[in-house]
Amino acid sequence: MTTQSAEALEPFGPARSVGATAEAFLRTAVHSMTRNPAFRTQLDGMLTLPEQDRRRLVEEFADHYRRGSHTEPVRVKLLTLVVLVGQGLDALPLEEERAARLEALSRSYTFWYADRYEALAKAEIDAGRTLAPAVVATVRRSAMNAYGDTGLVEFAGQLTGPVLNVGEEWAERAMAEERWRELLAYALTARAAKPSAAWEKGGRALLDGLGGDAVREAVVGWLALVGRPRTIELVRNEYESDVNNVFDPFNANALRGLTWLLSFLPPHPGTVRALGALVESALRKVAGVGPRNPKVANAAVNALARMEGEAALAELARLGTRVTYKGTAKIVDAALEARAAALGMDREDIEELAVPAHGLTQVGRAAFRLGEAVALLEVRGNRAVIGWSNAAGKQVKSVPATVRRDHAEELKELKAAVKDIDKALSAQADRLDGQFLARRRWVYGQWRARYLDHPLVGTLARRLIWTVDGTAVGFADGQLRTLAGEPLARGTGEEEATVELWHPVGREPAEVVAWREWLERYAVTQPFKQVHREVYLLTDAERTTGTYSNRFAAHILRQHQFHSLAAVRGWRNRLRLCVDDCAPPALRELPRWGLRAEYWIEGEGSEYGVDTTESGSYLRLRTDQVRFYPIDAPQNEASTYGGEYTMGRPGGREPVDPLPLAEIPPLVLSEVLRDVDLFVGVASVGNDPTWSDGGPEGRFREYWTSYGFGELNQGAETRRVLLERLVPRLAIADRCTVEGRFLHVRGELRTYRIHLGSGNILMTPNDQYLCIVPGGSAGSAGADTGYLPFEGDRTLAVILSKAMLLAKDTDITDPTITGQIRR
Repeated sequence: MTTQSAEALEPFGPARSVGATAEAFLRTAVHSMTRNPAFRTQLDGMLTLPEQDRRRLVEEFADHYRRGSHTEPVRVKLLTLVVLVGQGLDALPLEEERAARLEALSRSYTFWYADRYEALAKAEIDAGRTLAPAVVATVRRSAMNAYGDTGLVEFAGQLTGPVLNVGEEWAERAMAEERWRELLAYALTARAAKPSAAWEKGGRALLDGLGGDAVREAVVGWLALVGRPRTIELVRNEYESDVNNVFDPFNANALRGLTWLLSFLPPHPGTVRALGALVESALRKVAGVGPRNPKVANAAVNALARMEGEAALAELARLGTRVTYKGTAKIVDAALEARAAALGMDREDIEELAVPAHGLTQVGRAAFRLGEAVALLEVRGNRAVIGWSNAAGKQVKSVPATVRRDHAEELKELKAAVKDIDKALSAQADRLDGQFLARRRWVYGQWRARYLDHPLVGTLARRLIWTVDGTAVGFADGQLRTLAGEPLARGTGEEEATVELWHPVGREPAEVVAWREWLERYAVTQPFKQVHREVYLLTDAERTTGTYSNRFAAHILRQHQFHSLAAVRGWRNRLRLCVDDCAPPALRELPRWGLRAEYWIEGEGSEYGVDTTESGSYLRLRTDQVRFYPIDAPQNEASTYGGEYTMGRPGGREPVDPLPLAEIPPLVLSEVLRDVDLFVGVASVGNDPTWSDGGPEGRFREYWTSYGFGELNQGAETRRVLLERLVPRLAIADRCTVEGRFLHVRGELRTYRIHLGSGNILMTPNDQYLCIVPGGSAGSAGADTGYLPFEGDRTLAVILSKAMLLAKDTDITDPTITGQIRR
């Protein structure tokens, strides 16, 4: 090595050998290649060496790599040192190895910025080779998580690869036509929460140049592909979340910009539909991540909020019943409140007026002529269906060929309307189910227009029981009828009569039974439990405890299922993590009553990876008390590990005592406890037919047995009463009886007892357990069960489907079932 070389490498000491110099530099690199001044100083010194000395150092690093004696992280450093020290030199060694490393990199979500993989990518570019688009995508994603590494960020910004990252179907479809490149590049600049005035001006100019209708058609088509499986599957590293189901964060900026651009165009049903679907797709939960991309969801909501017209308002109202992610829900609420204020109305009025007819011209019906064929769109239950008749007026089972050939666009829009109606029916049923605690009242004329005679909402309202100035009525045979079946008397001042939803709390048992018989007489299937709704009255035990209920304590719930269900029912909850933290109980605020309901819960277990997910959230919860407080009372909190809840003292406020249960209005108490019963009934591990062994280390065997075959809760008791009336009408009635907690089913091989709470099965002799795991379609009992008075009880559907199966046990072919029965 020359004297000049030694002087340039003064930090290593003069006259060191190449090997010693390389070893010392490698040790520095292994420590850190980013925020390490020593590394930067030494690298700068090496870059001043003569070419021959640098080549000798590069070869020394290459030899280290070829020996294969280093760990994988060090081998990565060696490849990086080859290109860093060899900057400007041609024919660098390990070309194939570096190409292989970049190929592997193309299947990674990101790389750690300290590994300096961008140096390998830059060396490829300097050598005149083109980076693979998937490598460009990885570099871009990594730069977004570079933690202040400006070098990586600058390099990513200089890449000239595809305008968007490959790997997502929507992005690849968008990049397929060169004419959209400028549009996509502009959309990528959307990095704020909302478009600035300057951004909007530039966007509108771009839309004018490209043509608004063409842009809308293209973008709506792309958005329909968002969230589909990746076209390039990524390798998930240890401890990494489910990277194949999240949005590419680089492309997410473009999605945000595209939603803004759509909001600048005139309102269109297809745009509204696409934005609403994007919100739901972006908020879909991913294990270890949470919502896929709330920023995209928020942008789509803001775009809808900017758009005029009933369709956008209706979609916001629908999202208001669907969105549970707190940040996005606040934006939806703010948009609806702003629209209500602008129109001088209440929020509830806006939500009611915003419901579109979706093409229905009568309550639940519409006919469309497409050429010589006629499509009859009908709402049946909680879904829409299309029936067809040909030119001769004869009903046909499938879409006529002439319609497919000559009216493809109209057919496409009709099918889209069916999907819109299904979504709207589900949202409106949830909204109506929430009206019991909303204390909502209507004047008769307003109610008829918004509910009973509304083309879409009327299909739900006509299957519910209402009170008109205190008289309970239901809709049957084309008009409102009393419990006695008489038409509602019409008289002076009828339009000003007060209308409310009927609730069984406070009603005489005889009246409730009579209304159940009324539903059966007129074959009315309610969209949710109303007449059969469970009623939770104060018990002697709760009078004794005074301020809390232990009715739903000591249960083991699946945390994530509970968390999702709580959000749907309007409760706020934080996932419990196995970390040193505090969290409030699950709570529901009831502003119309000035109350806050709390359900006390804690994480169950302590073994990381067994009792938790990889990200540290508990898999299961243990439940405790239900309490009520004034809505403005200070917050209770407890350790996420478990322990006593204590009330904070913000601003020096004194703690507030829980309210006596006897002072809680009976309707509120009943509805809150019904929610909690639902949480337990759905999320309890006792409902899992595969847990007969008691789960991890058998810890929950006793609980599983006591819940899965024990006393019936209120919901199961309602199910028992219904089955007593329903079973005699079944095709298998001669093989079934309801006795106590079980539905007994006599098969040819065995007799079975199906528990009415959990759906778990015992069979003779010796009460041997039979494990049958319901399929994904078990949410509906189907035609075999005949008439049901309400929709939505999945456990009832499971029990009935199991009964149908077991009554003909000699016909069962599934070996996982027959092996247990014939054992």
